[in-house]
Amino acid sequence: MQQAIISISGLSKTYASGFKALGGIDLEIRRGEIFALLGPNGAGKTTLISIICGIVNASTGRVTVDGHDIASDYRAARSLIGLVPQEIATDSFETVWNAVSFSRGLFGKPANPAHIEQVLRDLSLWDKKDSKIMTLSGGMKRRLMIAKALSHEPQVLFLDEPTAGVDVQLRQGMWELVRSLRDTGVTIILTTHYIDEAEVMADRIGVISKGRIILVEDKVELMRKLGKKQLTLQLQQPLRAIPPTLSALPLELADSGGELTYTYDARSEHSGIAGLLEELDRAGIAFKDLQTRQSSLEDIFVSLVKEKQ
Repeated sequence: MQQAIISISGLSKTYASGFKALGGIDLEIRRGEIFALLGPNGAGKTTLISIICGIVNASTGRVTVDGHDIASDYRAARSLIGLVPQEIATDSFETVWNAVSFSRGLFGKPANPAHIEQVLRDLSLWDKKDSKIMTLSGGMKRRLMIAKALSHEPQVLFLDEPTAGVDVQLRQGMWELVRSLRDTGVTIILTTHYIDEAEVMADRIGVISKGRIILVEDKVELMRKLGKKQLTLQLQQPLRAIPPTLSALPLELADSGGELTYTYDARSEHSGIAGLLEELDRAGIAFKDLQTRQSSLEDIFVSLVKEKQ
């Protein structure tokens, strides 16, 4: 078991308006992992990150980063963290090189042109080092935000919705970049509402809903439990009940007997669909159409949130 680099205990946040954004969060992030924090918009993801990064003060609870308390030992804790916010600064007349160098200086780190060059090269921004930020494309601006966050050599990198509004190709480039950062020993926490992002990237997944963490699980385990697919068959003749010969299968009748839904594990090698169709044939059940759908993150949330209420 890797040791925790971030420890959160009893964390809550209630704003002056009375809105309770977070309630009683306990969480440990392991050193060197990619941790995805999943949740619908408004679930508290950004508030949680803002507290860990020292931007927002918690109402109760404690956060330590590599043993440094974010409240009482702010400078030491904060210098270990890089944050890539959702919002991209776009209107700067500053050059790429100056912006990234300035970010490093903010953390009191001595100038290190070799490090800045390496970061810009890793992020495919080296040929833009003298360009003004306002001339960059959206994808480059996003990469620049990461360069700024990495300028002071943090041990932990927060990516808040890193690929929101980014095209598919760029998302995959971003994923490769995040993996390569993890390979250098950086711990990465990303918030996202894209299930495929968490599926591709994360070692562990935490699900947050209404300001509470309702589940933390290794990704492989979570996808095994929740990766369900459904096959829906529109029947030619409505059925009153599922025949006894089919009762052992995960089948449900819907639409007044006109639809038969078969749920199976999306990740097992054998979906059992061929066997199901043979059994239906034997039972003399004909269908006129069939569709498959895979459980989305929304479905997973809905089922998890229902269970926890």
